Amino acid sequence: MQVLLSESSTTVVQPAGALNASNASAFQRQLATLLTSDCPSVLVDLSQVETLDSAGLMVLVSAQTAAQQRQKRFGICGVSPSIRIIFEVTQLDRAFTLFNTQAEYEFSQLV
Repeated sequence: MQVLLSESSTTVVQPAGALNASNASAFQRQLATLLTSDCPSVLVDLSQVETLDSAGLMVLVSAQTAAQQRQKRFGICGVSPSIRIIFEVTQLDRAFTLFNTQAEYEFSQLV
């Protein structure tokens, strides 16, 4: 389901297809493992995600909270227009900084 790419100090997680109740717990375990490791920065690339439900959203909220508690950087990029609407309707676009690309996320930590 996910591809892990390590670029510089950022680990990129790229789920594909649906991010929903059927796979949310596995995704949450994967993010929790990363956030408790020595990885300083985690980026979730949603460019391959076609559907996202409340369980998937809760995983992202939990991961951001865990990252903040551990003083790690956490971001989301590659959000399609149909998924972005979900963030906007739930007002989670205010809780997350949504980046267009991985490069934009990397650049934002330089400035």
